[in-house]
Amino acid sequence: MTARRPLALMLTIGCLVLPAFGQDRAEIDPTKIIGNRELPKVLYIVPWKKPLPGDLAGRPPVSVVDEALAPVDRDVFRRQVRYDKLEREHAAAVAPPAATPAAH
Repeated sequence: MTARRPLALMLTIGCLVLPAFGQDRAEIDPTKIIGNRELPKVLYIVPWKKPLPGDLAGRPPVSVVDEALAPVDRDVFRRQVRYDKLEREHAAAVAPPAATPAAH
């Protein structure tokens, strides 16, 4: 009988320990979030701190729009047009002629 006692003790301990190692995953119903569909979809963006002074105050000191809309002097404009024309003629004269396919 003494040989059966350790065996019975081991089986009893095994039966008590097995439920402790039961399921390792719990099945939980998923959460569903449904918003109020009657309200309009609006996003309010609120700054979290005040801007530093001078960050975006007023117009920039140099503006491309001001430069494009500035009045043009007639003589300066004519000189620029002549210079551009000379540049194109010089580039055409210096560039090698385009290869033409030979007729067979």
